[in-house]
Amino acid sequence: MDIFYASVNGVLLGGLYALYGLGLALTFGIMRTINLAHGDMIVFGSFMSLVVTRVLGLPALASLVVLIPAMFLLGRLFQERVMNRSLGEGIMPSIILTFGLSVVIQNALLLTFSADRQTLSAGQLQTMSLPLTEDFAIGVLPLMTLCVVIVLLIALNWFFRHTMLGRAFRATSDDPEVVALMGIDPRRTYGLAMGLAFAIIAITGVFMGLRTNFAPFDGPARLIFAFEVIIIGGMGSIQGVLIGGVILGVAQTMGNLVNPAFFQLSGHVATLLVLAIRPSGLFPETIERD
Repeated sequence: MDIFYASVNGVLLGGLYALYGLGLALTFGIMRTINLAHGDMIVFGSFMSLVVTRVLGLPALASLVVLIPAMFLLGRLFQERVMNRSLGEGIMPSIILTFGLSVVIQNALLLTFSADRQTLSAGQLQTMSLPLTEDFAIGVLPLMTLCVVIVLLIALNWFFRHTMLGRAFRATSDDPEVVALMGIDPRRTYGLAMGLAFAIIAITGVFMGLRTNFAPFDGPARLIFAFEVIIIGGMGSIQGVLIGGVILGVAQTMGNLVNPAFFQLSGHVATLLVLAIRPSGLFPETIERD
């Protein structure tokens, strides 16, 4: 039964990890950029939710009404005003730019909020649970996190397949030069894609703050989990994000079952095994560019 309990907890933990990886998979899949500030943006979203809850008196989940449009606008401006300037110059400029952004975010959060760890209040959700057996129950909040990422994946899949903008995203991902000849501005498309990724980051930041405490320098650890998710699921694969998150979560809880010291190590080992067997991940969708 211990293996069963660990597996269930691993799946629920995988829902949070899938949220970590979803925004990163979106930006890499469409723009082929490596956003090293992704983890720090998640932490930034958690802190902004903290500010909204304190200033407006809203519950943490209700703060998404403010955060989602604000983060969408921020992401679009960041892509159009900063990242688009490095288009066509290889991958290194985006890495350098986002690394610099990572440093700026960490230090700005440190100066504003200090190094103290913070948490978002989930109210009654924090302790609510659903019993599976007489001696085992699952938390409502982890289950809600898993449901949210599943809904997001379904919505994104529908969006990419059945809307004009979604098709423009896919076409721009495949060949931006041909798309430009057809009258679609790749730079504007990239701006909208980054805005969408930042909106997802806002959701991720809120649920991360509800599930665990956070501090200004937690971003790199979240980035590692996000990278492992998309490496396992397949670089640029939206559908593979959930599978990658679940595999990572289950690997960690199984390692914890053997020895608590193996919790993170077992997830890294699982990632390396997938790389050894399928270097492109389980569900790769990216198209190589010259």
